[in-house]
Amino acid sequence: MKQVLSLILMTFLVTPAFAGTFDYGYTSTGFKYVKHKHSEASYQRTWCSMHQGIEEFENKDKTRVDCLTSTHAVEFDFANKWAESIGQALHYQRMTGKRAKVVLILEKPKKQMVYFTRVQELGKIHNFDVEFVTPAILNLQNGKCPYSDCRCNKVYKNKKKY
Repeated sequence: MKQVLSLILMTFLVTPAFAGTFDYGYTSTGFKYVKHKHSEASYQRTWCSMHQGIEEFENKDKTRVDCLTSTHAVEFDFANKWAESIGQALHYQRMTGKRAKVVLILEKPKKQMVYFTRVQELGKIHNFDVEFVTPAILNLQNGKCPYSDCRCNKVYKNKKKY
């Protein structure tokens, strides 16, 4: 119990130091969101292919495992969604009988490693596997990944603000 409490305390004490870790955008109605240069699906597709997994495996309850390998039910998420990724991975473990794994996407590894460390510590306590990927996995060419449906390859028209 002491270990869990100190981990929680450490998490909240470290967080303010990393306030500039993400790039934010705002919707037309003023809601703030985290912007990502590449889609989660691009990272998922690349990693899953490298591990001979099945993408978007559908469970009996209609939830979808990002990548199901011969040994793991894998959930991918960006660093800002680190906590959500744990719950999903554990649910997929329950549904598939495969070991849970979180693959955290670190777009700025030096600044976002604190989120990976959080998940890694919880993985040790709750017995699930954790790793991270960076944009390097995408084999970028001029800042673009090989997937035409990734947001890095989409052209957005400037919207008029009223």
